[in-house]
Amino acid sequence: MESTRFSSVSGEGLKEISREEAQKLIADGAQLVDVRADHEWEAGRIAGAKHVPLAELGERAGEIDGERPVVLYCRGGNRSTMAAEALGAAGYEAMKLSEGIVGWAGEGLPLEPEDGTVAESGEAASILDARKGAWRPAHS
Repeated sequence: MESTRFSSVSGEGLKEISREEAQKLIADGAQLVDVRADHEWEAGRIAGAKHVPLAELGERAGEIDGERPVVLYCRGGNRSTMAAEALGAAGYEAMKLSEGIVGWAGEGLPLEPEDGTVAESGEAASILDARKGAWRPAHS
């Protein structure tokens, strides 16, 4: 599969939508794409989302239907801004969810799995999660 090359565009044309607008668009057939890292996705996500980490977007853009609107989200908005700008420059009708999953969960909207949470982003958070989870030092 070929990678899609994205050019940089200014944020002036970026469309940012509210949670209410996102819900309506998704109900009407828009795609919902989560561009966060794997550990964030595993901790909790918005129901119905497709997981395409930002770092893989160029390689996996073909998995996103160019004929349907795309609502992108991340934790707070930085990565979804980059993704929406890139997809928009490539001809997609792309928009970002205002305040990301933090705003979604903060308003009490549901996450998957049922006990899902909003994970911290970044490598440090995944290391901390690993330390709190399965990894335990060996005792002699």
